[in-house]
Amino acid sequence: MPDAPVNLLDFDPQGLAQYFASVGERPYRATQIVKWVHQQGVIDLDAMTNLSRALRERLAAETVFRLPEIMTVQESDDGTLKWLLRVDNGNCIETVYIPEAERGTLCVSSQVGCAVNCSFCATAKQGFSRNLSTAEIIGQVWIAARHLGQNPKTHRHITNVVMMGMGEPLMNFERVVPAMRLMLDDSAYNLGRRRVTLSTAGMVPAMDRLREECPVSLAVSLHAPEDSLRDELVPLNRTYPLAELLAACRRYLADSPHDQITFEYVMLDGVNDSPAQARDLAKLLRGIPSKLNLIPFNPIDGADYRCSPQSRILEFRQILQKAGYVTTTRKTRGDDIDAACGQLVGKVLARAARHRKAQAEAQSRATTLRAGA
Repeated sequence: MPDAPVNLLDFDPQGLAQYFASVGERPYRATQIVKWVHQQGVIDLDAMTNLSRALRERLAAETVFRLPEIMTVQESDDGTLKWLLRVDNGNCIETVYIPEAERGTLCVSSQVGCAVNCSFCATAKQGFSRNLSTAEIIGQVWIAARHLGQNPKTHRHITNVVMMGMGEPLMNFERVVPAMRLMLDDSAYNLGRRRVTLSTAGMVPAMDRLREECPVSLAVSLHAPEDSLRDELVPLNRTYPLAELLAACRRYLADSPHDQITFEYVMLDGVNDSPAQARDLAKLLRGIPSKLNLIPFNPIDGADYRCSPQSRILEFRQILQKAGYVTTTRKTRGDDIDAACGQLVGKVLARAARHRKAQAEAQSRATTLRAGA
């Protein structure tokens, strides 16, 4: 059998240069392809006029540009957009765009489901199916950029990308990093290092590796100021407890004294939101250049939590601010389309199951009709 065609979206610029060298082409072809695909949004080889006809014909025979398939696009009352994307016959992911006055942030998924199993997260309820490929990760950016660029009414565009969608990005390191390199590359999306943020629950060895290979901005899902509670909320803490996690945070910033780490903290009523816990959190993070992002809990099916009252969130924030930390409360966006933090793919399984069931029923009816003919 012939080899499957190579998906050119799976390569970062360096990998694409190596691919062209391996097939006897000059490495500069990689820059040409990257500019066509990621800068101009062109995946039609015939339109790539600075490539020779012979090369285009060869690429047409041996390669593809395979993207996730758009299933639905929803727009929230607040302007948030959510794409439901099918990545194979059985799996879907979600990508969210959050518009603001001075920026447009795209929230990108790295896995189908998630294996970290945080107790307050809808994606965790799905379980883990598989890692996404580099093409499936950067494909989310490509699709969103094309959609936003084709909307003359809004002129919205992507200024920031956050790896905060479905999945734990550092559990898919080998595919996430090439995608982020494309986000950073000036021939592709040309986002500055501080405009690409990776959020992790605390994969300590991979954090050290990220610092060496692709030191983008780092966000850490903290959610508790002490180990016993964090063990319950973020089970990964049992493997990499707080002392190890915070030591890795300090190492991450060692060569970047002007950077800081964002610590994310979901506010759960009566669980992690007391004034004493705010003071413990301030002590825990002492000496780490950081800012804190308090996240009001968004309700999900199957999670026995409530959001902290606004008055308690305010008190918690004031304690941290008084201790000298820049502390913000994340504005809930897109909750009317289940696009808010922690809600991603809370209903994707049900939609995908209904879709597969409808297909199976249609095929069954067609078989019955043929048999009776």
